[in-house]
Amino acid sequence: MENSFDLCAGWLIDGTGEPAMRNILLRVVDGMISSIEDAGQLRCNAPTGPAGIDFSTSTIIPALVDSHVHLTMSGSTDPEIRKQQLSYSFEQNSPLMDLRIDKYLRFGILALRDGGDGAGHGLRYRKEQTESPPVFFKAAGAGFRANGRYGKLIAITPDQSSSLAECIQRHDPMADHIKIVNSGLNSLTEYGRQTAPQFSGRELDEAVRMAGHRGRKVMVHANGLLPVKESIHAGPASIEHGFFMGTENMEQMAERRIFWVPTAFSMKSIALNMPAHSIEAQIAARNFDHQLEQIRKARELGVRVILGTDSGGFGLHHAESFGQELKILIEAGFNLEQAIRCASVEACVLLGIEDELGPVKAGSPATFIVVPGPPSQLPDSLNAVHSIYIRGVKKGF
Repeated sequence: MENSFDLCAGWLIDGTGEPAMRNILLRVVDGMISSIEDAGQLRCNAPTGPAGIDFSTSTIIPALVDSHVHLTMSGSTDPEIRKQQLSYSFEQNSPLMDLRIDKYLRFGILALRDGGDGAGHGLRYRKEQTESPPVFFKAAGAGFRANGRYGKLIAITPDQSSSLAECIQRHDPMADHIKIVNSGLNSLTEYGRQTAPQFSGRELDEAVRMAGHRGRKVMVHANGLLPVKESIHAGPASIEHGFFMGTENMEQMAERRIFWVPTAFSMKSIALNMPAHSIEAQIAARNFDHQLEQIRKARELGVRVILGTDSGGFGLHHAESFGQELKILIEAGFNLEQAIRCASVEACVLLGIEDELGPVKAGSPATFIVVPGPPSQLPDSLNAVHSIYIRGVKKGF
């Protein structure tokens, strides 16, 4: 059968955070992993026969997840392109989203969580898919922001007669999660400047409670001490970005088991793509360095750090930015196996897709990625993914 076979691999990173295994024999029966054994000194083709597959010079890793993208945005640094994309109709955006989904697949990224778009095109795209896509796409639709505050591109404002919680109650029932914007952007002209929360603690509490009644998790865009503190108190599933949030907030996140999606490469991208001596490049570089220190501290505190790229933002190209964000986690002190866990198994829990994607272990669906060479070539080897298996079926490009 197409989805029953034996496979030998030189290395396996199973996604649990445990050290990579060497020389393994992975058996797949009816699309499920039946066993993972030590291949020892056996040559790969010896135990596998005609149905065997030899990846003895390659590494198996779990399906990857980008937990913060904006699929309707391009990632371009060209100001004209960025301006034009704001007025695209759904009919213009849909084929572009097709291309971006395909690109994620080629990089072994099999699940995405969208951070919202004001027109709700991402959610409509997900709703209109008639076949099961190879990449799981979780969409929020339009997020929510306070009137007159940051977030017009990704969120809408409650009308004057409705509370945030009431808007969430009426929000599209097909939305996979709720996005709330509770701060501004990071300043690129004044290092460390923070903005006030967009919503009161009471509004956030009621909003998260309402989302919970509807069976929806909440992701909160929040930077700075107070916006993050108020957001944490409300109990969302995740804090997005979290620049300049401070140690006390991270301690609370660790205690409450709230996920953090740092999106650190967003600042490094600005530093790399703006004129080298501009104030914007200099401040962005300092913002990045501070975020890197926060990630180091979060790892020490046991915060559940999740990989998200904010792709679609300035210089943040879909799929390509993933490896950069993975390198940042490693630079912050996560070893490779731990960083892969942040980008796979932990992210699957956040997205609620543990039954489909997760660790590469016996009893799980045979969904995994094969990259060339040993683990030492990661994350760069994601640029040349060898094979992708989804429930035991190899996907062609």
